[in-house]
Formats: sequence, structure tokens, C-alpha cells
Amino acid sequence: MSTKTTTARRGVAALAVTALGVAMLAGCSADGRETIRFTFSKREALAFMTQVVADYNASQDRVRVEMDSSGVDVVSASFVRGNPPDIMLANYNYEVARFVQRCALTDLSGTAAAATVREDLQPLMDQYGVCAGRTSALPYSVMASSVIYNQQIFDDLGLEVPTTWDELIQTAETLTANGVTPFYGTFKDDWTVGQGWYDYAVGGSVDVIDFFDSLAAEGDRVGSDSTVSFQKDFAVPMDRMTQLATTYTNPDADSRAYGDGNLAFAQGQAAMYLQGPWALGEIAKTAPDLPVGTFPLPMTDDPDDLAVRVNMDLAAIIPEGSRHQEAARDFLEYLYQPEIIEAYNESQLGFAPTTDAPAPSDPRVAGMIPFYDDGRIYQGASVLVPKAIPVFNYAQAMILGASPESTLRTMDQDWARLAFRQPVTSTADASAAVEGDQR
Repeated sequence: MSTKTTTARRGVAALAVTALGVAMLAGCSADGRETIRFTFSKREALAFMTQVVADYNASQDRVRVEMDSSGVDVVSASFVRGNPPDIMLANYNYEVARFVQRCALTDLSGTAAAATVREDLQPLMDQYGVCAGRTSALPYSVMASSVIYNQQIFDDLGLEVPTTWDELIQTAETLTANGVTPFYGTFKDDWTVGQGWYDYAVGGSVDVIDFFDSLAAEGDRVGSDSTVSFQKDFAVPMDRMTQLATTYTNPDADSRAYGDGNLAFAQGQAAMYLQGPWALGEIAKTAPDLPVGTFPLPMTDDPDDLAVRVNMDLAAIIPEGSRHQEAARDFLEYLYQPEIIEAYNESQLGFAPTTDAPAPSDPRVAGMIPFYDDGRIYQGASVLVPKAIPVFNYAQAMILGASPESTLRTMDQDWARLAFRQPVTSTADASAAVEGDQR
């Protein structure tokens, strides 16, 4: 091949690369469609969402979606660089909600998708912060969690699902008398204590939204003399949590971790397990036919206090910095089509946030359906404090023997200290102030 021919071909290749680069900068794919970047953070559901993206791309010839699963840290950096994704489905927590607090996300209130979302979920979204006058994020998947129990053990001993604290204690006593460990504890992993034991105990006793709103209003005055405080309002829940943990769990709970708990429960080593639905798939790997059910942990003697813990497992957002907002909205509406959002939640044992969605069909989560349908739900207290307060460590310490009174007093001091750095009037302001301190 001659030098002249080689040079010519290199020139053609260079022009092609340049043309492709211009197209990408303009947000166009090679076939001329507008390209949008879609960030999806749920790795265990990548196969499902990859197929959704492929189906959308094949369904029309105007927009092409490219999926990015690089994670929240990369996404945060992209906001700083002024090049955020065009649309996101992300776990809704303080890392994502800080973009809400800074009004960095577009208003989705006028979308058809927004009109389908249950109104009673909005207060849970607002607990993380708001941008006045905007609906900055829409829930896409709600994950509910409660006590997982072995139905065969309950049936063999003639036990009913307890609905009050006294009934729970009686159930635990009956199990113990029959040689069955009531609860399997995995206290080696602090997060299993925080999201399970701590959150269920608090959520079954305290109005979580009212508590944190009042706590934020107290600001740096939180303490023994304030209207609300951790040491006042969480004292009874923590005493009852530690009573269950010290009296009715496996003797080696302090050294057992999440994986140990899944295996042990699958093997019938305990009747109850305080874990979320993510554990059900792990349990099924060992015991696929184990009859398993769920029920909210009763922490008072009033059955009307029963509720299940939820988290906004995924929320949809479109950044203000997106250069392709209309195209992103088109894909948003596609994602909220009933056959897609309902199928997604069914595949993940989640609850769809839309008003007309059917209940999950999996019998393992059936015990939580009436509570979700009735709005008897709460977000975990462990996720509603700033990261600077190590609530998982505190919860683990209490369950391992630290004084609840002393630990809760420390939590009050932590809250007051952080609030003192910047006066606040709401939970959202408090978290925003702390996020600013951490950065």
C-alpha cells in the first residue's frame, strides 16, 4: 500500500471520528437520534432495566437512551462539572436529596407520571428536603420491610401472628419453651441492627415524621429539657429492643453477620428474622420451598400502631443541567407506563408507588400489603439523621450492651452540636447544613 493511499485513508478516518465527536457533543447518536444519558443505580436490577432501555430505543426513532451504572459518587462529580445525567433512577437518600435542596432538579409536577403517584408518599419524600414550588423527584419503587417469619414453625406450635407487644412476648416465650430460638440476631453487622432492630422498634412506637420535624425545630436546643429528644422519645423503644435482643436471640448473635443469618434462618434455626425483602432471595437459595411470611413488629399494646418500614428505593429525577430535558421527559413517561413500573416492582419484591398498581403477588410479602395500602408506613429513623451522626454504630452499641440512656443522650448532643453550626427550621435544612459541613 502506498504512502499516499495510507495518508488518504487516515484523513478519511480522522474526518469520521471528528464527525462522530461533533454528533456526540450535540447529543445525537450515529443514526441522528437525540441521545440521553440515563443513570440507574440498582445493580441487582440491571438486566431488567437494560431490557427496558432496549425496548424503548426500538419503539421510536427520535431518542436514544444510553444507560450508565457508574454509581452515586460519579454522578455527584458530574453535577459539579456541569455535566449531569439527563435522567436518573436512584436510591432516594441524602446524597441524592441534596440536589433537591439546592433546586438543581427540574420540576416534574406537570408530567403524566407525577399524576399517577400516590399523594401519601410525598411527605416521605419531603423528609429529605424540598425545593419550594417544585416536585423535584418522583418515587419509582418503594421497598417495604418487616419481620420475616417461618410459617411452618408458627403453624406447628399453633401460633398466631402477634399484633401487640404483650402478644409478641408471649409468642417469644412459647417458642423458647419449645426449644426454638425466637429471633435470629446478626449483630456483628451494624447496618442489620440499624435498619432492622432499631428502625422497627422506633417506627412501631413513634410518629417518625412528627418526631423529626419537631427535632429539627428544636435545633441546637435538643436535650433533656427540649420538647422532643432522642433520650425522651426513643427510651421505651430502645429498652424494648434490647429486651428482645438479650432475651430471645441466638447465643452467638454478637458474632453473627448478615450472611450467617440468611443461612441460619433458611435452615430453621429461628422463627423470626428482622430483615428486609432483599434477604428473601438469599434465604431461597438454601430453602426455596420454605414457607415464609412477613408482619410488622408490634412495639405497643395498640394494634393501630402497627406499621411497616419503607424506603424510597428508587426515585426519578431530571437535572436542571440536562441539555436534553424534553427527551428525558419522554423516557420518564415511558418508564411510568403501568406495564413497566409494575413489572419492575414485581421483579424486585417492591411496591409500585402509583395509585392503580396491583399489590405484589409474592406471598412472602403479602403480610405487608394491608399496611402499605392503608398508608400505615414510616421511613426508618436510621436514615433520617445526617451521616455525621453514626446511628448504626450507636444502635449496635446499645444492642451489644451499652446504656441506651447514655447513648441516646449522646445522639442528642450530636444533633445539637451540628444544628448549632447553622440555625435550622426544618429537617431538610438540618441535613443540608450538615452535608455542607461534611464537604
